[in-house]
Amino acid sequence: MAHQDYVSRKTNKKNNPYKSNKQPPQPNDSTKLKVVVFITLIALIAFAYGLWQINDTAETPTETKTLTAAPKTTLPEPPKEKWDYLEKLKTKEVEEGQYEVEEKGPYKLQCGSFRTQKQAEVLRANIAFVGLESLIRKAPGTSSTWYQVYLGPYAKKRNAEKDKHRLRSNNVNRCQVLLWK
Repeated sequence: MAHQDYVSRKTNKKNNPYKSNKQPPQPNDSTKLKVVVFITLIALIAFAYGLWQINDTAETPTETKTLTAAPKTTLPEPPKEKWDYLEKLKTKEVEEGQYEVEEKGPYKLQCGSFRTQKQAEVLRANIAFVGLESLIRKAPGTSSTWYQVYLGPYAKKRNAEKDKHRLRSNNVNRCQVLLWK
């Protein structure tokens, strides 16, 4: 059986039961052009009439008022300053104090405390991937032994905070800076 080509098949439009033969009358192109020209012409006439109306209501040159120049006035003298802090600043002396920074001691960065050593080793491996060396310490608890993962000791708290932010940017969260005990 041969394939039927539905696209190129010609249908008889007169016998199509789904479409009616009566089409509404379509306006031709010359009628559309006439309507567009007529509307444009009306708009131009209305615009010209509006400009003519505005022109008639404007003042004539004889009715304009002449502006007289105001007499020149001199500016008043600037006011005298009420405050004398500018003069005091020139002669002010700053007192120097002796300040001592108290070192509270070495710091450690504790990143976790686990009940199993396996969990502590996993965290220690994650910290090693960041490039830092950590330690695991056994800490006896009330009911069981805890395994603490910490870094340090750090001489300054700033160094511990620096490593804490480095770990946080690599998804190792919940680290705390504590005093070394």
